[in-house]
Amino acid sequence: MAAFLAATIIPAQSEAVLVGLLALKTYPAMSLIAVASIGNVLGAVVNWWLGRGIENFKDRKWFPVKPHALLKAQGWYTKYGRWSLLLSWVPMIGDPITVAAGVMREKFLPFLLLVSIAKIGRYLLIAEVLMPSLNLLK
Repeated sequence: MAAFLAATIIPAQSEAVLVGLLALKTYPAMSLIAVASIGNVLGAVVNWWLGRGIENFKDRKWFPVKPHALLKAQGWYTKYGRWSLLLSWVPMIGDPITVAAGVMREKFLPFLLLVSIAKIGRYLLIAEVLMPSLNLLK
């Protein structure tokens, strides 16, 4: 749930939850990374879907992405195209990029593939750097 919320436009963090669960060694590390990755990718899909449908509401006060953040993300998306989705894991800019992908009408399968690479890669790297004893990438 933490990974899903962290990937949506709701401010949340999932890395601490993942590292905490990895440190407990109660569950298999790859299972935790898989669940976190799936949740995080699904959250990004929600952003993409919202971007496709609510771009017309971006000037409303209740719109969850600040106008300047959405404009910046759209600028990145215009300049770098779908490859900017590889930055979807980056805090502060990743969520607006996934919304911008929806606004810019990115096709779903390329979106899903690139976001999955970014999100899974991030969790594997976090696990390996913070918990090197797990030997995940060896």
